Amino acid sequence: MTDQLPSAQERDEVRDIREAGKTTVLVIGGGINGISTFRDLALQGVDVVLVERGDFASGASSASSHMIHGGIRYLENGEFRLVKESVAERNGLLKIAPHYVKPLQTTIPIYSTFSGVLSAPLRFLTHRSGKPQERGAFLIKMGLTLYDTFSRDGGTVPRHRFLGRAKSLATLPALDPQVKYTATYYDASMHDPERLALDVLQDGRAAHPGARALNYVEAIGRDGDAVLVRDRETGAEFAIAADVVVNTSGPWTDLTNEAMGDLTRFMGGTKGSHIVLDHPELLEATKGREIFFEHSDGRIVLIYPLKGRVLVGTTDIDADPRETPLCTEEEVDYFFDLIHHVFPAIRVSREQIVYRFSGIRPLPRHEDTAPGFVSRDYRVEVDQRGAVPHVSLVGGKWTTFRALGESLSDRILELLGRPRTVSTVGLAIGGGRDFPRGDRNRRAWIAKHLPGADARGAELLARYGTRAAEVWTHVSAGDDAPLAGGSLSTRELEWMAEHELVVRLEDVVLRRTSLAFTGDVDEDVLDELARALAPLLGWDRTRTDAEIDRTRRLLNERHGLSLQARTRG
Repeated sequence: MTDQLPSAQERDEVRDIREAGKTTVLVIGGGINGISTFRDLALQGVDVVLVERGDFASGASSASSHMIHGGIRYLENGEFRLVKESVAERNGLLKIAPHYVKPLQTTIPIYSTFSGVLSAPLRFLTHRSGKPQERGAFLIKMGLTLYDTFSRDGGTVPRHRFLGRAKSLATLPALDPQVKYTATYYDASMHDPERLALDVLQDGRAAHPGARALNYVEAIGRDGDAVLVRDRETGAEFAIAADVVVNTSGPWTDLTNEAMGDLTRFMGGTKGSHIVLDHPELLEATKGREIFFEHSDGRIVLIYPLKGRVLVGTTDIDADPRETPLCTEEEVDYFFDLIHHVFPAIRVSREQIVYRFSGIRPLPRHEDTAPGFVSRDYRVEVDQRGAVPHVSLVGGKWTTFRALGESLSDRILELLGRPRTVSTVGLAIGGGRDFPRGDRNRRAWIAKHLPGADARGAELLARYGTRAAEVWTHVSAGDDAPLAGGSLSTRELEWMAEHELVVRLEDVVLRRTSLAFTGDVDEDVLDELARALAPLLGWDRTRTDAEIDRTRRLLNERHGLSLQARTRG
């Protein structure tokens, strides 16, 4: 699959930055942590350019478990600072991004009372997994009691609760009847991570005219003190000079540094894979909650409902960032085994998988530490040997992106000798501003701000938050027609093309919508969307056909679909 597609035109954003040739801060890597840093710097009035070699949030940020969580497992690693920050950020995101981050009831099935009590101190002290041994009710009770002290947000988050076998099976009838207890607590889900990342990015772009973001532009080397970049659409190369260069390319941080002539050994990521099932019986069995537990090999895995489907994950395997991460058949077998472990009467098959995805976590190098015990915390490395400081972010995760962006920006501001002028604590993100809480308030908001939207109103509010009012003003101002079975429309697609930095067909299918995730993409949908995008993005027939072919191959090779190429006249 080649990088460059035919008939690409230079984008206005690329031309403007190429002609300017300089900025104050250059951020390399448009995952959620680079985007959060971009937003934070823009809010301080700093000129900042963000470049991302793919689409925004298309790498590690697109391969998450769709959770915003405090990390109860991190307690066992002794990462109390990270747990405290994570639960504070989780509670904060429920308030500042309520359009995408929702409370998630989470239940742990437990099969023993005292298992793991003797081995837990050794795991805590050495961070080596040793022989797998499940954690019993005693250890889980201790962990959740401690977690409550970090997590409750002044009492607004319910305490955990334990149930015995009889009450557990009454609540979750499909659960394994051998279970002895269940423990239930609250974390949060994130139903559209890529759109949340885009919302953060849009806040940064709107905050300061000197904040510019480019997708499909990669850093490939140095030109003196400047960074040499390549537009992957046109193949054009140009230099961007900056006072500070920041590498937030996640698992690829060392590779980015290597491209710029710096040899670093910061990263040691692990692969995590997931499958998405269209399985009504399994969906019903979850009763709307996440099932979170430890499998027999000591790995933490999850089953939870999302968008009318069931997400199952995740694995934790050492990975090479030079290789494309794929969800393998062995991992699928592993997922089926764990589903059977929790819900033994429910049968699953590969025909029920509508989507697979896999990504590499941006973890620090961990030598002989077991993957599950590698720190999920982050740190900032600064190289000031040259005229331009080069900053590398090591680690980071979705839950803490706001705090991480603020912390990294503080270090950058220090290097620039500039003060912080705006805090992002409590600052609403995009469509989370004035988001209506509760079904009644949401219906009232839709009636007021989306007049005539009817059944589409709830979908638009879920996709955009309160930004839906701007989208609907555009949609309702002209002739509109349904696309993709009514999941989208011609005017809404036009809005995306004009306002959401859409460059390729895959951007719409995978990240601006959930069409691929929910299994609602087929050959007809690809063809229909590509033909509708063509006049909006200036594609000729050659480019349009190339987009369809590229996206079909991507879905087949990376996400487990079986779309067939069509003969075109």
